[in-house]
Amino acid sequence: QVQLVESGGGLVQAGDSLRLSCASSGGTLRGYTVGWFRQAPGKEREFVSSIRWGGGHTYYAEFAKGRFTISRDNAKNTVFLQMNSLKPEDTAVYFCAADSRLILSAMRDDSSWDYWGQGTQVTVSS
Repeated sequence: QVQLVESGGGLVQAGDSLRLSCASSGGTLRGYTVGWFRQAPGKEREFVSSIRWGGGHTYYAEFAKGRFTISRDNAKNTVFLQMNSLKPEDTAVYFCAADSRLILSAMRDDSSWDYWGQGTQVTVSS
C-alpha cells in the first residue's frame, strides 16, 4: 500500500526557493505517476505538476512553468518539487498524489488520483 509523506514546506520570502519531497513509506512508487497539487485558503485544490514513472514525461500547470521543476529518484522512492522565484500567491498546502493507471486527460483532475499525502504548508511572504 502506497503511503505518501510530504516534507519541505515552510515560511519563505518572495523570490526564495523551496524543495518539497514526497516519499512513500508504505510501498514502492515503481510504476506510479506522482503529482503535486496545492490548495490555498478558500480555493479548490489545483494541479501543479506531475511526473511519469520513467521520469521522461513531466507536466506543469501554466503558473508553474519556468519556476517549478519536478523530478524523481526512483532508488530513493521519492519525488521532488523544486520551487524557485516563489510568489505570495504560491501560498498553499501542497499535496502529493500517486496513481498507477492515470491517463493523460485525467491528470489535472484531483478526483482521478488514488493516493494522497497529508500535505505540507508553504507560506510566501511579500
